[in-house]
Amino acid sequence: MKVSVILPTYNEANNIINLINAIMANVPTFWDLEILVVDDNSPDRTYNLVCETFKDNPDVFPILRTTDRGLAKSIRAGIEKASGDQILVMDTDLTHDPVEIPKMLHVGQVYDIVSGSRFCPGGNMDSTKHYYASLLYNWCLRLVLRTQIQDNLGGFFTTGKVKLLNLPLDDIFFGYGDYYFRLLYYAEKNGFTIAELPAQYHTRFKGNSKSNFTKLLLSYTIAVIRLLLSKKKK
Repeated sequence: MKVSVILPTYNEANNIINLINAIMANVPTFWDLEILVVDDNSPDRTYNLVCETFKDNPDVFPILRTTDRGLAKSIRAGIEKASGDQILVMDTDLTHDPVEIPKMLHVGQVYDIVSGSRFCPGGNMDSTKHYYASLLYNWCLRLVLRTQIQDNLGGFFTTGKVKLLNLPLDDIFFGYGDYYFRLLYYAEKNGFTIAELPAQYHTRFKGNSKSNFTKLLLSYTIAVIRLLLSKKKK
């Protein structure tokens, strides 16, 4: 079996090398591994740094995107270029911990999607304030979308590539972190089995966050409304 780890990046030069090394140290050796770093033409030269550091490592594939950029579209680009049977997606600021990878891959052999969850028993976040704000919004998402999934915005997951490509990718992979609740929504709708495993989400290791909570709250709410409207049309 081969796993393709997809890392969407923008200005993550301070974190990406540590993350890649940690991934390589934590993926079980019986898995074939490729790491796709999908960079949106970062001004801090993230792409160049990965190219230079891992130029002799055939398992690390830097991908440079200069048009139609964005988090969700970068993830989709990585999925489409991946050669692994299993896909694993994680953030690149070290908020998602590579030590969680082995158990996610293990459970991923039984379930169609395995999600690292902050809100199922045992999950948590370093930031208490962020934890409760995200928990409250996830309660709202669960109510509106009528789902039992605890964490609809985590973005730390693994799934089989073949099954994933059967989903309506155009309806999922756009925008920012809102792609994730659309992914889970369409996965449930198409009968995917979904498991949530407790995960600890850390604060950003280095650099500045690209997320503004108020702006994200507004954009995610608009995305939920659009999803519900599209649901009614079908």
